[in-house]
Amino acid sequence: MVVLEEVTVPGCRECIQFEKVWEEIKGDFPNVAFRQHDATTPEGQEMIQKYEIMAAPGIIINGELFSTGGVNKDALVEKLKALGGSSS
Repeated sequence: MVVLEEVTVPGCRECIQFEKVWEEIKGDFPNVAFRQHDATTPEGQEMIQKYEIMAAPGIIINGELFSTGGVNKDALVEKLKALGGSSS
């Protein structure tokens, strides 16, 4: 199972864009568990410090920071495929 986490900020346009991308592609990735963390919570603050996230959204895959401040859909798809998140 691949774990995909998003550290989000309320009202963040890039966060909303990432969530739209995830909605588009999640059907292709049944082996990916998605978790969302609000940056304004203690848990979110802990993740920001742990992964040194400087811009939202912070995207973490299997415990490693993948991107901050937005996401490249093609790069995300490639990474998830490489980790075995897709059904094919």
